[in-house]
Amino acid sequence: MNAPAHFSVTRPLKVGLVGTGYAAKLRAETLQSDSRSHLVAVAGHTPEKTQSFCQTFQAEGFSDWQQLVELSHVDLVIVSTVNSQHGPIARAALDAGKHVVVEYPLCLNPTEAEELIALAQSRGKLLHVEHIELLGGLHQALRQYLPEIGTAFYARYSTINPQRPAPRKWTYNPTLFGFPFSGALSRIHRLTDLFGTVKSVSCQSRFWDAESSPGTQKDLPTQHPALSTQHSFYTACLCTAQLRFTSGLVAEVTYGKGETFWQAARPFEVYGEQGSLIFDGDRGQLVRGEETTPIEVGSRRGLFAKETTMVLDRLLEGKPLYVTPDASLYSLKVADAARRSAETGQTIDIYS
Repeated sequence: MNAPAHFSVTRPLKVGLVGTGYAAKLRAETLQSDSRSHLVAVAGHTPEKTQSFCQTFQAEGFSDWQQLVELSHVDLVIVSTVNSQHGPIARAALDAGKHVVVEYPLCLNPTEAEELIALAQSRGKLLHVEHIELLGGLHQALRQYLPEIGTAFYARYSTINPQRPAPRKWTYNPTLFGFPFSGALSRIHRLTDLFGTVKSVSCQSRFWDAESSPGTQKDLPTQHPALSTQHSFYTACLCTAQLRFTSGLVAEVTYGKGETFWQAARPFEVYGEQGSLIFDGDRGQLVRGEETTPIEVGSRRGLFAKETTMVLDRLLEGKPLYVTPDASLYSLKVADAARRSAETGQTIDIYS
């Protein structure tokens, strides 16, 4: 069952926002500036920050998301909080008859993600999983220039983020963030969006200084229900996976962050039978023999604003979005296969 071409919603669209972080702030700014929407409620886990956020955007504040999703006047719930909470919040919001937007991942378990997609379809509600990297200049340049290199047979994508000291926060917690390729799902999704279906996955991972002690809890806001118990944290992680696509292409993807790294890196390279695409951060080039052609890479700025506007266009104007929940689900299945491979040491076959 497909989502309806047009949803029955009133203007201005009344929005509830779960989260008060960076992405939530950018969402709120766009909602505030667009006459078609009205941010009416915000739920956060730190009272002082939630109060300040609500004062800035003139919204009602709540200390827990359960209250927000039950508000009868809220049409749309945007989930911008800890990864492990995405699934429960999305389910509750859909059960309450709301449209839902979730920052990736939809949840950390592919089976749960399938259930949520089916629930949204049965309720006739929008369920949209954000993947702003697909809108970014790098990804658009890759899509534009792929035909120039003929049949692609090898890709390498790496994101390394040194952080010293590593922050004691949920993004360094395996329970709250999830397996790194699931929590940072865009690394896999970029590849599946460009190259299609995956035949098999082989993955290795390593985590440094994972620990769990009473002392870790003091660094976390205890008001957040997801952080009310002790959790282990790591100071660095490294995951690297080899994806074999049904087309024959082999892709290697690496994700690393934390204290063991000393140099940031963001290379993305694609090799084809008639040339290569070489990107390093915001610089790109098409290489064919002795000829090298620079590629302009658009800015990454303003993507959350663009994404939020596209959501409003979908709900109020019936315009299509740039990604489907099923595409996000597929990338989550591949990421979860990488997790199982890392845990078992086995290559995992993926059946479409």
